[in-house]
Amino acid sequence: MKSTFLRLLIGMAPVVSACSLVAAPLHEGDKPAKNIVAPAEPNAGLKLPAGFTASAIIEGLSRPRHLAVNKNGDVFVKLEKLRDGKGIVQLHLGADGKATITRAFGNFPGTGIYIKKGFLYASSDEEVFRFKLDNNDNVADETPEKLVTGLISRNEHEAKAILVDNADRLFVNIGAFSNSCQEEDRKKGSMGQKGCPVLDSAAGIWQFKTDQANQHYGDGIRYATGLRNVVGMDFNYTDNELFVMQHGRDQLHDLFPDLYTEQQSAVLPAECMYMVKKGDNAGWPYIYYDELQKKKILAPEYGGDGKKTAGENAIDPAIAFPGHLAPNGLLFYTGTQFPAKYRNGAFIAFHGSWNRAPEPQEGYYVVFVPFKDGKPTGQWEVFANGFAGVDKITSPGQAKHRPCGLAQGPDGSLFVSDDAKGTIYKITYKGK
Repeated sequence: MKSTFLRLLIGMAPVVSACSLVAAPLHEGDKPAKNIVAPAEPNAGLKLPAGFTASAIIEGLSRPRHLAVNKNGDVFVKLEKLRDGKGIVQLHLGADGKATITRAFGNFPGTGIYIKKGFLYASSDEEVFRFKLDNNDNVADETPEKLVTGLISRNEHEAKAILVDNADRLFVNIGAFSNSCQEEDRKKGSMGQKGCPVLDSAAGIWQFKTDQANQHYGDGIRYATGLRNVVGMDFNYTDNELFVMQHGRDQLHDLFPDLYTEQQSAVLPAECMYMVKKGDNAGWPYIYYDELQKKKILAPEYGGDGKKTAGENAIDPAIAFPGHLAPNGLLFYTGTQFPAKYRNGAFIAFHGSWNRAPEPQEGYYVVFVPFKDGKPTGQWEVFANGFAGVDKITSPGQAKHRPCGLAQGPDGSLFVSDDAKGTIYKITYKGK
């Protein structure tokens, strides 16, 4: 089975435990032993391709989500949980490779953060703000301008990922406040709502202006629809195209046990990368993508049986991954520090699953997707593994770290956030 093959292929990095390094007991006449200190784990516990190194530049932040790096190499971190009443921290790396917090601001928690053309953009679960930057790419005024307000947030898929392109268009993900638009959400056997009213104000990408305050739905454009929840998105400027990572729906077996086995539900549906153009529809909730059959399948809530195809007018994924890995970060690499194979390819941070039983939970790593002529080649690989710290996970709480956000430094280094233990990693290439 593909999921079994994946686990054999990507196995977790070994972890050295401090408690395993214990001095031998003293005998009469022995000199007292010196204190034994556990050595730091190589690459901060991560398993990387040859020539790459990693370090944990800071730990213990309050659920860090997405990242943005300024031209000086300082890292802005969006916090999902306020730290001393602030939702954004600015990190400065010292000569020792460790980061210190030089500034904390923004009185709202959330996920999204992005730097573009002299502004730092940041989101809460209902609003989008921007801070003016000075000539050194530092925040000039800690009182932000509120660009968008009143976005839906109903305790499911509430995170608002944001992006600003070269044409000064602000893109905001608004996730579906539903698993599959059932009449009774996540209830066994409940069928889908006709017309799915969730699509009116969620389950898509909305486009707003960057120079107009207090915009609401009516001031924006529903750029794309039929996307259950997007947390990772980025522009690939090779062809100036928007790419997004969708979280696929859950619980096929739990909700429709007569149609799906537990094993099928563990790996389906696929987590999909889409290239999205204005007006596109990815098909949620009426269809899902089956990576094993390589087909768009009619959802059981709307009369599907796991085999019926549908969604002829819905876009196809650019590439599909095994189910329930939870893609939370997407970054197109434009630097020159990494080897040539990585340039203009995509890194994806998979946050990790919770519903792959009876299979072990999966994800908790960063993968790389090579691109050619602006499109994925179809051959992806695990790039950074070992975040979880254990070989087999039966619940997300067992994972020591969970990748979430990605950002590229001015020197071409890759930064990765972990929203479980609050660690920020820096990955660099030193050469073979």
